[in-house]
This record gives sequence, C-alpha cells and structure tokens, in this order.
Amino acid sequence: MLFSEATEVFEKMSRTTKRLELTSLLSELLKRAGDDLEYLVYLVQGKLLPDYRGVELGMAEQLILRALSEVSSLDGEEIEEMYRKTGDLGELAGQVVSSRAQGTLFRQELTVKYVYDSLMKVATSSGQGSIRVKMSIYKDLIMNSDPRDAVYITRIINGKLRLGVSDATILDALTLSFAEPGLRDGVSEAYNFYPDLAYIARLLREGRIDDVLKIGPQPGVPVKVMLAERLSSVHEIMEKMGGRAAFEFKYDGIRVQVHVFGGQVRIFSRGLEETTGQFPDIVRAVKEEVKVESAILDGEAVPVNPETGEIYPFQVVSQRRGRKHDLERVSEEVPIVVFFFDIIYLNGRQLHREAYGERRRLLRETVRESERLRIARTLVSSDEGEVERFFNESIEYGCEGLVAKSLSENSIYRAGARGWLWIKLKRDYEAEMSDSLDLVVVGAFSGHGRRGGTYGALLMAAYDQEKDEFVTVCKLGSGFNDEMLFSLPKMFQQLVTKEKPARVNSIMEPDFWIYPSVVLEVRGAEITLSPVHTCAMGTVARDSGLALRFPRFTGKIRNDKKPEDATSVMEILEMFRSQKKKSVGE
Repeated sequence: MLFSEATEVFEKMSRTTKRLELTSLLSELLKRAGDDLEYLVYLVQGKLLPDYRGVELGMAEQLILRALSEVSSLDGEEIEEMYRKTGDLGELAGQVVSSRAQGTLFRQELTVKYVYDSLMKVATSSGQGSIRVKMSIYKDLIMNSDPRDAVYITRIINGKLRLGVSDATILDALTLSFAEPGLRDGVSEAYNFYPDLAYIARLLREGRIDDVLKIGPQPGVPVKVMLAERLSSVHEIMEKMGGRAAFEFKYDGIRVQVHVFGGQVRIFSRGLEETTGQFPDIVRAVKEEVKVESAILDGEAVPVNPETGEIYPFQVVSQRRGRKHDLERVSEEVPIVVFFFDIIYLNGRQLHREAYGERRRLLRETVRESERLRIARTLVSSDEGEVERFFNESIEYGCEGLVAKSLSENSIYRAGARGWLWIKLKRDYEAEMSDSLDLVVVGAFSGHGRRGGTYGALLMAAYDQEKDEFVTVCKLGSGFNDEMLFSLPKMFQQLVTKEKPARVNSIMEPDFWIYPSVVLEVRGAEITLSPVHTCAMGTVARDSGLALRFPRFTGKIRNDKKPEDATSVMEILEMFRSQKKKSVGE
C-alpha cells in the first residue's frame, strides 16, 4: 500500500468529530491494507510496536527543525519563525515540502512498509553517530514525500499524530472489517490479555477468530489490569456482594504485574510499560521467594520506612520512575515491599477464569512471604461491624481503605474491566466526597489579572467507556501553585489543537482545545446536576449532566494512567447515587 493512500484517509479522519465516521473511515482503510495491515495498525497508533516492547519513536524538536532547514532553501531562523506561526511541526514540514523547488521531480513513491521500516531505524538507532543517522533517514522521507505525507510522517516521528482514534476505535474498525459484530466483546477481551493490536489484526485478517477468542494471559506479555468500582459504605458493599465478601487492604503505591518465566523476572506497570529496571530489589526477592517455572502475579509496590516499617506516601515510590542511576542507593534508602493480591498464571496454567477463592489459595501457595514480598491482608466476613474495624485498621496502617472482592463462582479476573466483582472503599474526608477523581484535561481557558499570560482554568473530563468518549465534569482552577500555574501553557503546548478532538463531548467552548492525554487527580465537595457538563447527560435528569462542585487539584499528576484509565462515567454516577442515599439517610 502506498503511504499516500493512508495519509489521504488520515486527513479525513483528522477532520471528523464523529466517532462512527472515524471508525468507518479506518475500517475501509484496514480492509485495503493487505499484507501491510500490521504496519498500518501500528502507524495509526503513532507506534512501531506495543508499549511493552519498549521501542519509543521520538526525534527531538530541534533535530526536526534542523533537518527541515537542510532540505529546504530556508535558514534556521526562517524555519523557527514559520514554526512559531504554525505551532505544529507536521504543518511546518508540509509547508517546507510545498515550497521546495522541483519538489515533485525524481521522487520515490513511499510505501507504508518503507515508512515503517525507516521509522524503526530512527527509533532503534543509538550510540555514536545516531543523530546523523536519524537526520539522514528523516530527510530521505521528507524529500520523497508530498506535502500531506510530510505532515503525517513528522507528526508520527514527533509523537503527535493525534488522529482521534483510541484502542477501542481500532478494535471496532478491525471487528467491522474482519469479524462478525457479535464478536466485538470477545475481541476486546483478547486484546486486554494480549495488548498488541497488530497481532490481533493479523489473526482476524487470517480468519483465525477461534485463536483470538482463546487468548488468555501469557508470561512476558502484560495484561490490562482488573479495576474496581467504588461505593461509599460497608453496608452498600455488603448489599452488592450478597452479604459476604473478601476485604483486602488497599495499599497506596504503584500497581505492578510480575512475570516469572524462563528463569527471568520481568515487571510491568498498569500502563503496560516494562519497569523491571526500576525494581532490582524486587527482582532479587522474587527469584529467591517465588520458586515456580512460570507465573503472573498482580500486586502493589509500596515504599516503607526501613527502620519502623511505616508506609510512605505514594509519591516516594514514584521517584524510581525513569531513574537509571543510583537505583541501588535509592532501593536501600527507601525499600519497596510488594503486596500481592492476585495470580492469573501458574506453571503453564491460565487462572483468569478460576474463581477468586481458588486464585487466592494458589497465590498463598506460590509466594513465600519475606521482608520484600507479602500477601495483601485479607478478611472474609459477613459482619459489617467487623469490616468497619478492619477498615479503620487499614487506615491506621497507612492504606487508602479496602477493596471488597466477590466470593461468587463467577469471580473471574476480568482484564482491563471495571466491574462489581471488585469494589473499593476509601476513607472519608471532612465535609468532602469520600474519594478523589482522576480526570483528563481536554481544554483550557485564558487567565486574567494575576493569571494573565497563562491558563485561568482547565476543562476536565471523565471517560465514558460505552461511547469511548471524554465527557466534561468541571472547570478546574484551584489547587495550583504559582510555579505550576505558569508552566501549564508549556506543558500542553504540543497537545493544543485548533478543533475539538473527535472523542471529546463538550457543550462548553474553551479558549484552547487540548488533546486528551494528561490525567490529574482532583477533589471536590460533591457531585451535582449541571446543564453545561456532559458527564451522564440525560441519565439522571433530562437536559442535565453531572458536575464536580468546588473542584481542587491535589497536586498529583497521574503519569501512571492513560486517558482511558480516568474515572469513568459509571463511577461518577454511582458516587452521585450514593451521595443522594446518604443525604436522605441523614
């Protein structure tokens, strides 16, 4: 397939704000891809391989500007000035190609595979001379591009493709192209256990739907973690769980997925990225205490005081993220304990369809507890008073609260899903909601007065899983210190877009639309009805959505969460209903 065929569709996709049209356009493109399907699926995501493979495609802004200067008759200052006006490296590259003399002569037609292979060389080039290699490859692509191709090659290489497609959109398009509509849920479940869209695409194109539906956890391939719904009282949880449940301490750390296979230990984050290098102490502990051929363990990495055993705040363990030096020293100063709470694979046996009780039994048999490895504290009870005492004990220990887990026969491990098999209960805050929300930035409003020159407020959204869109919940202007406040325009510079992103559903019109990417932790007083916010619009009351009253930024940027991991509409609806019950009871 010619790359220009793909970019013709990319252009149409970038112009639509309708998700069904987006899916239809993508489906038609994928049907025509032939043997280039896998390459195309990766490029549509702006990737070369799935996240867990650790291949990052990125080229420094200054290198791109220098390369564009070298392939044109424009000097560095002219290129910089053009970039200041466009604010988009892709648009700039398109303008440069348009202005090149004899730009259409002696041009090699680019294929999807050639572009993919070239970008892979850019991503994997390292060491001495790598900058020269990256520049040379990028210039070759640009000199053989038409203006539209140059736009999208540059956006891909700069990590700013922004076609408005999510994993769910691509799965919809793949199902529409190569499978029966009724199989969509099965395809999604397969992807949650094997998060490589190109691999799923290849199986579907080859007609191997049975192989897709059989996919389960495999050591070495991270699965999308199971998530919990939330309720505000033990009584509500007991009602939902049928009067009896298992209650586990909810530790405040970093979610880790530990894979043991072939004599090695690999650790993955909830975002599916490999983080093995950040936890050398945990790797050693697992090798010593988990004596199995293969396993996949789910847990929480928590920092502890080495002298008192006291749990440190979440932010302390996050210091390890991205660190390549001094890890051994940091490991000694702030030891990590992993509290395991699930096992979904053991010695060649997939356990995700086993009930919670059986998985828990196997977990206890598999993990020998030690200074660094523990099993999450658990209480199985039908006594609300006993659970309340256990909840208070968890708070005293430094935890966030409890997670209730169903003991029913169908208490399977649902990768990537949030449901009532797991329910979290967090501590109450005086005169506030019982929990924080993780919301996505989708827009910004210009500041005035003291906030002149920066943003005065951000437009925040929750994620609607059913519609695969981001719906607004509040305008956020409180909780920012001056330093962060004035850094906001720079933080979102590459995410600002002229048009409303396709998956954003908003009545409000901010001064700047922001591509959904950054997740912030937000607290507020209560959930209220609102005619201007689109979260759960029309569900509770006609012509009204739900909004967060008196929102305040907690200071925590959730780098560990993707936009689709943000607080869901269903969670906010449940919080609103729980809040109403509470007020009626009072």
